[in-house]
Amino acid sequence: MQATGKNAGLGLALVSAFAFGGSGVAAKPLIEAGLDPLHMVWLRVAGAALVLSPLAWRHRDLVRRKPALLAGFGLVAVAGVQAFYFASLSRIPVGVALLLEYLGPALLLGWIRFVQRKPVTRGAAAGAAVAVVGLACVVEIWAGLSLDLLGVLFGLAAACCQAFYFVFADQGTDGDDVPDPLGVIAYGMIVGALVMTAIARPWEIDWRVLEGQASVGGTMMPAPVLLGWVVLVATVFAYLTGVVSVRKLSPQVAGVVACLEAVVATVLAWILLGEHLSTWQIVGGGLVLGGAFIAQSSRPTPPAAADPAVLDRERTTA
Repeated sequence: MQATGKNAGLGLALVSAFAFGGSGVAAKPLIEAGLDPLHMVWLRVAGAALVLSPLAWRHRDLVRRKPALLAGFGLVAVAGVQAFYFASLSRIPVGVALLLEYLGPALLLGWIRFVQRKPVTRGAAAGAAVAVVGLACVVEIWAGLSLDLLGVLFGLAAACCQAFYFVFADQGTDGDDVPDPLGVIAYGMIVGALVMTAIARPWEIDWRVLEGQASVGGTMMPAPVLLGWVVLVATVFAYLTGVVSVRKLSPQVAGVVACLEAVVATVLAWILLGEHLSTWQIVGGGLVLGGAFIAQSSRPTPPAAADPAVLDRERTTA
């Protein structure tokens, strides 16, 4: 049963990574058509909040039971990741900003090991290291590297927020009062939408862009269809499957598997948008896949077996 649950969690984590990774190929044509990037983020989060609002009403007891969790998930895991990533993107190259954001799984391992003082499997640590090297190849960090200190700090802040996405997704699963992930995500989107409203100033959106069409690899697509994909698949579906996968796997393993999002985004951009995929990017994608495989294949060491003194005391007591 445990193996079945892990396999299901791995499948959901992969589905979530593919769903998240598909956001760029739908959002980029809208941005190129004239939509401001921050406005794109607001539409994404606000649209998801609107879709999930019935679930928020259904799980309204969470406001009383888990107010800190809902506020934290919305502020950090939704608004924080998006806002800091785009702030970083405005000051440093896209590839570097993306790599910095996906340092989140490595930071997550540090949080689990040194703050929560929980064991981190060697497989998860090795997988995270391999995945980070692979990501550096995928985004070709050496190409046009121009570091801006504030941009780097924004990117690291996005990574921290991404790490806490997995922490919040797993929070409360060990107790009796386990919050329903559907309710957590619904309220997280609502909180995130409110925060992003202050940042993005949606009243300045050029709504004419959404009334027309945008080019996806030379094929014209209705803008509302692309926006619907971003909201329904790359946000609502991606967050739902992602949070459930964290609960079935563990934050450390799910975090490494999530690195596949960058690979998916790169490959889809190559196929659908005609963006060139270099040899190094292909190699990097293979490394990320290998890192995810190493992480999900790891087996935690039982605490008692890891400490001979504990075993000796148990034998003496027996």
